Formats: sequence, C-alpha cells, structure tokens
Amino acid sequence: MTTGSALVTEVEASVEQLVYVREDEYTVARMSAERPASFVASGRPLAGVQPGETLRLEGEWDEHPRHGSRLMVKRCERVVPSTVRAITIYLGSGLIRGIGPRLAHAIVSHFGDQTLTVIDTAPERLLEVVGIGAVRQAQIVQAWAEQKAVAALMVLLQGFGISPLLAAKIYQVYGDEAPDVVTSDPYRLIGQVRGVAFHTADRIALRSGVPEHSPRRIAAAVVDRLEAAAARDGHCYLPLTTVVAQAASLVEQDEELIRRAVDALAAERRVVVETSLTDPGRSVVYAKELHAREVALAANLTRLLRARSTLPLRPFPDDEGLHEDQRTAVNLALTSTVTVLTGGPGCGKSHTVRVVAATVRAMGGRVTLTAPTGKAAKRLSELTGLPAMTVHRMLAHQPEPDEGILFQESPLDADLIVVDEASMLDLQLATRLTAAIPAGSHLLLVGDSDQLPSIGPGSVLADLLAVEEVPRVRLTRVFRQAQDSGIVRAAHRIRAGELPALPGRGGFWFEELDDPDQVAERVIHLATEAIPRKQGIGADQVQVLCPMRKGATGTAELGRRLQERLNPAREGEAEHWSGPAVFRVGDRVMPIRNNYDKGVFNGESATVTGVHPQERRLEIRTDDGESVEYGFDELDELTHAYAISVHRSQGSEYPFVVAPIVAESGGVMLRRRLLYTLVTRAKAWVVLVGRREALELAVHRLGDRRNTGLSRRLALTLQG
Repeated sequence: MTTGSALVTEVEASVEQLVYVREDEYTVARMSAERPASFVASGRPLAGVQPGETLRLEGEWDEHPRHGSRLMVKRCERVVPSTVRAITIYLGSGLIRGIGPRLAHAIVSHFGDQTLTVIDTAPERLLEVVGIGAVRQAQIVQAWAEQKAVAALMVLLQGFGISPLLAAKIYQVYGDEAPDVVTSDPYRLIGQVRGVAFHTADRIALRSGVPEHSPRRIAAAVVDRLEAAAARDGHCYLPLTTVVAQAASLVEQDEELIRRAVDALAAERRVVVETSLTDPGRSVVYAKELHAREVALAANLTRLLRARSTLPLRPFPDDEGLHEDQRTAVNLALTSTVTVLTGGPGCGKSHTVRVVAATVRAMGGRVTLTAPTGKAAKRLSELTGLPAMTVHRMLAHQPEPDEGILFQESPLDADLIVVDEASMLDLQLATRLTAAIPAGSHLLLVGDSDQLPSIGPGSVLADLLAVEEVPRVRLTRVFRQAQDSGIVRAAHRIRAGELPALPGRGGFWFEELDDPDQVAERVIHLATEAIPRKQGIGADQVQVLCPMRKGATGTAELGRRLQERLNPAREGEAEHWSGPAVFRVGDRVMPIRNNYDKGVFNGESATVTGVHPQERRLEIRTDDGESVEYGFDELDELTHAYAISVHRSQGSEYPFVVAPIVAESGGVMLRRRLLYTLVTRAKAWVVLVGRREALELAVHRLGDRRNTGLSRRLALTLQG
C-alpha cells in the first residue's frame, strides 16, 4: 500500500463507524483493514455506506489534525467481504436483520470464509448453527435477499449519477419491482418516494433514452410543478399561465407542448382545469385530489351550516366575568352550528371556550375538545379543565388513555365539537373532519388568524373568515393579566406591523448581533447554558426555533450542533445514521408525516428510547406516553427536534424560546406571520438574536396569500 501524501492508493476495508455525514452527502467514516489496522476515510463517494460493509477505496492520503492519517476518497466500490474478519464484521453490524455480533461469531466460526456462500446458496444449512431455528433462519434469508436487492439498486442508481441514499427508500416502496420502475418508468418515483424530485427522475429518464419532448416527460413536469406549489407554498392551484411557464422552464421546451400536456392530463382526470372563481378571465389548474377536497369541504361546511341544531334552546345565563365580545362569542357558539372564534394572545379565547363547553354540559349536551396536535390538545385540556384529544384520534374513534366517562362513546357523537389551533387545519384534515361531524352538532373553530397557515396546502381558517355567511367573532381586548407580558405586548405590536420595543423586557428580549456564525453560537449558548443556568431548568425546557432550514442559523446546522452539545456520541452506545442525521438514545425527535398505522402524527414530540442495530429499528416514546417503533428504512419520517422550523412549532408552547433572526439568503422566509407565530410560542421568555434590520424586515413584510378557491366556492355553495 502506498502512503505518500500525493499518491493515489487503493485499499479494501470494512466500515467500522460513521463519524459524520453532511447535508451534501460528504461522509467521514472510520475504517478497519489489515494494514493500516484502522484509519479514517472521507469524501462524497462514501455517501450511503453503512457500518459492516466492505469497500474498495481509491484515493489520496493526508494528515488530519483530529483524525490523523486520512484517505481522501475519489472512488468507492462495494465488494463482498471475503476474509473471516470482514465477514464477521459484516454480519455483526446489523446490516442483516436478525444477526447480532454474538450470532455472527457463531455462524462464521461454523462456516469460515464460506459463510456468505452458504447463506446465499444453501441457507438451509444455517440450521446447523446452535441458536438458529426455523423462524430465525427464515428471517435471515429474507433480510439477506433485501440487503442484496438494495445493494444492487445502489449500483444501478450510481450508474445514472443518482445518490445511493435513495436506494433503500425506493426499495421500500416498490420491493423487487424497484429496478424495473427505475429503468422503465422513473417518473413514477416523483411523489411516491420521499426525496425524489423531478430533476432526479428526469436524469434517469434522459440517460435511459427518453426524448426531451416526450409527452410523458412533459406531463411529469406539469404534475411536479403542481405538487411543488402545494408542498412548498401551500397552494391548492396554480394559474394556467404559471403552470405552463414553470413547466416549460423546467424541461426547456416550447409552451405549446406544455399546454397540450395539460389538456391531456385533464382528459385523463389527473388534473382539473377550470375558470378561476375569483377572476373569470383566467383559468387555473388543480391536482385532482386537491380539487376534490376543496369541493367536498365546501359541501361539508354547507351541510353543517344549514343543519338544525341538536342543542336545546335555552337562554344563556349572563356571566359578569365575560367581556361583551366574549358573550357574543358564547351566544353564537350556542346558536350557530358553525362558528369561528379568533383573536390574539391574552384576549380570552380559552376562557370563552371553557364557558361555552360548561354551558353545553349544563344543558345536558356532550362536548368533545380537539386540536390538530397532541401538545395543543394537552394545553386545551389544561386551560379548560376538560379532556381533549387530537383531531386524528377523534376521527379514528380512538380515545386517549384515561379520558374518563366523557368519551366512552364515539367522540364524534357530540352536541359541541371544539377544534383549537384551527389555523393548523389543512385542506385534507379539514375535509375529513367536516365529513365526519353529524348534521346538527355544533362546530366551534378556535384559532389565531394572524398565525402562519397550515403546513399542508390550503388556508382553511382564513378562507372561512372571508365568507360573510360564516358566523365569527374576533376577540380584541387584551385582559389586564396579559398586559404585563412582554410576549403579549410584542406579539400585538408585530400583528399591527410595528416593531416591538427593543431590547425588550418582561418576557421578550432582542439581542443584536451581525455575523450569522456568531448568531448561531450565541443561540446555542443561550439554549444549552445561559438560560438553563439562570432559570434553574433543564435544557429540554428551551426550544430553538428557526425561520429557515439551511445556512448557519437554519434548523439543519443548528440542530446538528445542539445535538452534539446536548446528546453527543458515547463510546459503546448504539447509534444509527440515516442520511445526514444520526439517531441516539435520548434524542428529541418529531414525526413529519402522519402514520395512521403507528398512531403518530405530524408535529408530535417524542424521545428516542432505544436504538437496535441487530433488529434495524429504533423506539420512540411520544409526549403522550405512547411507545412506537420505526424501522431504519422509515427514519425519513422523523426529524430531530433540537431546532425546528416555526411552522412545525404551531400548536405547541414552550417555557423558553430562542431564535435566530438573520437575513441569510435575502431573508426569504422572514414574514410578519412567521415572526408573530414564533413569538407567541413562548410562555415565559422569547429571546431573539440577530440583526435589527432583519427584525424590521420580518415585521413589515406581509406574506403571499395562498392560492385557494375555498372561500369563493363556499360562498357560491351557500348561495345556491
């Protein structure tokens, strides 16, 4: 082996441990070989490698101040381990589900360097090994076949210049059909495999010989633009001219070809093209599913609004503790089958809900309290003194543990259903909710219309408030006990487009720093040391919120640094890398996708309680006390929660919030609603760190309105 610093060398070695994986797939791994016995390898060609794999590496040696002798990898090839030592490492790494270090040693002791040949060609011989029965043998055979399939898929993807990290995700969706889908219909991957955007599928298609003007390619570009608008910007539709222009730019083809593709998709009922409800002079394009949901939601709301109430008509007792607009809200909620209650912090929304619920129960009616997330439901329960559940559990008829007598029957069989944090309702959830509510039940939607809209497409709360026929009350009076809160004062100034008093006091504080790297370091220090020490609390009581995902002050980089500070790697304790994320016991995590089979939902908080390489799974415990398992191939459904986006913080409150406010990348995410939502997530203190100019930008810049047709569609339905 040549070890000169400028000479290219080749070495075969096993991956012992992943040290670091960057967002751009640059990977650092500790390797084990015959000579040298141990070394560090780094480079992007290592993307997707896993502990236990044997690699043939080509690169140049250098000396790293921390890692010592390091191989800068130029080329990486996966090879079948051939030595007893390499085979033992491979089988004991957890790559083959059902085999751990002890069993790996037993298997290799029995079969020697022929172990992998036996597993591959005569797997029934595994029964010769003490400790392996029929069930374990079948499990090993299946896991071996899956591992081979994923490895082959990695090679296939690398041939197209595509990241091998996608191989496991593609195999999870398509199984043994994955290679055929990749080579014959790569555009199917878009929207079905997380992480595959149009440009990825298009690269495969073009290298496979699909013509640039192929109708299939252009149709995929149109669908991709609609899906991207929904996922990134929350739009339910795009103007036809926008779809055509964006798709034409994406595939670099004439706009006339795009228009034909839109017509063909409409004929196939994959998209809906209709005249704009707000501008009859133009056409708009919906994805079929979003159009169907919007139409259904308008119909559901019309049915509820027109239904005869099931509540007995009794005079509402005068409550001297209520302000005039609160009494109006209570009366509306008791007499109207659909009511919207909105208002800022400190305006008494929770007390109003408590009075409405108590009044209905005093009448002999049944009440169900819900919210889109577990944290929001828990807070609603604490504020009202009544049980509450998530909307998802209500729709699934799955009562929360220890709910008591209130929910012994279906929670949907209620005279009053209250949905708190209604700004979080996206089009899909709102449609499911309103479809399930019986006619005559009262629906009370409670939320702050000045907060960010839902993560998913739609702007349901704002759309309802735009329809005159929908009964609503906005609470505006800030009660005395809330007036002393710096958070409440700052929030109301931001809502009015005014800069909060700086640097602040009484719960709101702004600390001015210019350099993004210095801002990031200060945020980390505040969250992990300064605030916990001064307040006598644990760091888990401080939440870092970020306006952006990328950059030095984004969720990805800040989250990584916070994890290393609060939950670093420990010798002898298991961890697992999934792309650029490493999971360890004790990590705070958050599901980013609803999983009805597991009973977990987007935005819930949880803690990793177990990492099991041998079974290729980890365990989490949600804040509701539920234990849930995720396979290693499902970890793209989880994100770390050390630093989260403001959007993902909706429905939650934290004792202390720290947030960077900088204008990296032009501050594209800095908007008034985002800043308002951020500030109102804190209960005791919110500390903002950054540039005053960025704070002013956020206060004065209004966000773009989402493209939705719900308000006009509902108004027309009610008039029809």
